[in-house]
Amino acid sequence: MRRVVVTGMSGVSALGHTWDEIKKNMQAGKTGTRHMPEWVDIDGMNTELGAPIAPLDLAGRWPRKKTRSMGPVALYSVYATEKALEMAGLTGDPVLQGGRTGVAYGSSFGSPEPMKEFADLLFKRSLRKITATSYIRMMSHTTAVNIGLFLGITGRIIPSSTACTSGSLAIGYATESIRAGIQDVMVAGGAEEICPSMASVFDALYATSTKNKEPSRTPRPFDANRDGLVIGEGAATLILEEYEHAKKRGAPIFAEVIGFGTNTDGNHVTQPSAPTMEMALQLALKDANLSPEDIGFISGHGTATEFGDIAESIATNAVFKDKTPFHSLKSYFGHTLGACGSLEAWLGIEMMRDQWFAPTINLEKVDERCAPLDHIMTEPRSLEVNTIMSNNFAFGGINTSLIFKKA
Repeated sequence: MRRVVVTGMSGVSALGHTWDEIKKNMQAGKTGTRHMPEWVDIDGMNTELGAPIAPLDLAGRWPRKKTRSMGPVALYSVYATEKALEMAGLTGDPVLQGGRTGVAYGSSFGSPEPMKEFADLLFKRSLRKITATSYIRMMSHTTAVNIGLFLGITGRIIPSSTACTSGSLAIGYATESIRAGIQDVMVAGGAEEICPSMASVFDALYATSTKNKEPSRTPRPFDANRDGLVIGEGAATLILEEYEHAKKRGAPIFAEVIGFGTNTDGNHVTQPSAPTMEMALQLALKDANLSPEDIGFISGHGTATEFGDIAESIATNAVFKDKTPFHSLKSYFGHTLGACGSLEAWLGIEMMRDQWFAPTINLEKVDERCAPLDHIMTEPRSLEVNTIMSNNFAFGGINTSLIFKKA
């Protein structure tokens, strides 16, 4: 089976747009959660919290002809991809247009703004606001398509619009495409833009945090005093490449994708199932031909919701007991939905390379209903590990687990 390596990685987030900037903010104990005054007047909305990306000026970066079909979520994706390709040394490389490069990318939704244009059609019987790009900006595969168009990619496109597993599923499916010999290079990742419509989904389920006057104190994954999730936004792209292809061109190699597992609960549309979550972790270990003892660190999903945290802890404990260091990055960035799987994979690889792992911020007292895990809390931990596992779980009972090996 062909080996798959990571030769480039980049992203945009609430704590910055480079690893150095993000790490510096983490070391300072900062989070991206802030009060959203623009949501205060929404009737019935309980949460007023979000984690928007740090300031990013993309105005004039590309010609209008290139961006007219892009809403913010696609712009974030293209920017992250452009930076990742620079890191990989593939900017302008003919391999991108040669049919041996593909795109696997996802988001929960496209850009929500064009929904207003279609609402005028449905409720005001008017097409005046609908443009030639309204649907393109809104469609669930807008990130994958716009990346492909921007770069002239002619290989396969794999849109992964699977809510909170969009980014991780994209990385897994991209890995399988390279392993199978279908592609040599894959652009893989996920993105999301913040919108009250996203928060409302969870608000209606009473799953959002309402610590509206204490934004820096929430979300609190696995904590006894957590009160729900915070919606965030961001994007991250990994450039995946067949090992021999990367080696031949002298590409930098940051990590290797050695395990991928995914399945579905087949049980409940919003309530996770610990047994099938556990199975996904076991599938990734089997794919990597590793035992639980071989994993040096686990990046958990950690939504800071009751059902999610408890089920995830039970599933993780069933495989690893409380022997493997564990954290949740959503405590810093909020729940970035379609972006979280790729953001957490990117930052997990960076932490493995630096031998420095951030604590789950705001985790002070673990909920006794959660199964015991080796939580990194209060202080960061220096760990020299060669493998990490990154797990994500989504509405619809979609479970993913990725294993990366240090290069």
